[in-house]
Formats: sequence, C-alpha cells, structure tokens
Amino acid sequence: MKKKEILQKHFSNKLSGEQIDKLLLLEDFYKEWNQKINLVSRKDIEFFFERHLLHSLSIASLFQFFKGQKVLDLGTGGGFPGIPLSICFPETEFMLVDSIQKKISVVEAIAKDLNLQNVSWKHSRVESLKPRNSFHTIMSRGVAPMEKQVQWTLLQLTRKKPVSGPYGLIMLKGGNLEEEIEDYKKSTRIYSIKNIFPGDWFAEKYVLHWMPAKR
Repeated sequence: MKKKEILQKHFSNKLSGEQIDKLLLLEDFYKEWNQKINLVSRKDIEFFFERHLLHSLSIASLFQFFKGQKVLDLGTGGGFPGIPLSICFPETEFMLVDSIQKKISVVEAIAKDLNLQNVSWKHSRVESLKPRNSFHTIMSRGVAPMEKQVQWTLLQLTRKKPVSGPYGLIMLKGGNLEEEIEDYKKSTRIYSIKNIFPGDWFAEKYVLHWMPAKR
C-alpha cells in the first residue's frame, strides 16, 4: 500500500487532503536536513515514514486535541512527535523544546517552511522552562525513564484540566516496560501501537498516558 493510501486509510475521518499532503512532505524535508545535521541515524532515515511519521501519528490515532489546548513536546529532537501532530491539530498550541540548539533550528525551519502557525519552539532544558504550570499535555518520545518524565511533567502541567482532550503525560516508549512503570500502573493507560499500525517494527512499541492524581 502506498504511503498516502496508508494515511488515508487511518486518518480520512480526521485529516483533510491538505493535511495528509503536508505530512507526506516531511520525509523529503527531513532527508534533506539529515544530510546537513545528523538528526536521525542513516539507517533510520530510510524508514522515515514508519519509524518517525507513523510512530508520531499513533498519538493522533488515539487522542483528539482541541482548540486552545497547550501541548509541550519535551526533548523533541528534530520535531517528533510535535511537528506531525501540529499538522493534525492546527488549532492546538504546540511548544517544542530541546536542549540541543541545532535540532531546534531544524524545528524552526520546517515549521516556517510548512507555515505551521500553531508551533513555537525553544532551546532549553525542560527543568529551566518558564513559566511553569502552563501546559495541559506533556509529550515525549522516549527521552528519559518514566520516573524522570513524571517529575518534569509535574513542573509544567497546568493546575486546571482542559475541558476536552488528554491531560497529563503522553509518552512513546518501546521494549519491556514492566519494571519502569511499576510505581505508575494505576494511573497509566498503555496502548499497543501494533494494534494501530501492523508491522514488525511496532511489535514492542507503545503509547503511554499517565494522568496525575487530582491536583
């Protein structure tokens, strides 16, 4: 099945043709940038559609973000999952943060090339990001153990839950998570990505949604 057909199959009820076309443009943009800056391993860039785009879009298949919702993508790297999700949810505000300046420079360039009005970016460590308690949802793509990410989330999560949309921490994780999530089982939902996108690479890939106790 062609890449466009895959996106249409999974997201035709959520995304317009223009949004799908923008998502498909990302592969060329990132391959071009990867020749200048090593954002993605040379092995992985050849599997960009599956390992970066679809991986990020697994969140869009599970959650609906809404107008005015504020989302922080911490440790975004070159913009994952924030850039693909900002295309899917143009009325949601996305802040993409990374501690490496050259990666944030790529985020800035791609956001401008695609005219993504709902994306902002910052070169910062998440611990230093201010003002705090400003976001409804924190996202990440395997940047640190869950315990550490929960600590960061509690620094940045707004005290007021959104009327709609996911609240808390959404993580893309892989492998055996049993020990890592032991202390968070009661407050975490785990979704297997292989149930969304078939393929061997997704066999041990998961979306985790951790929700804090009432604050």
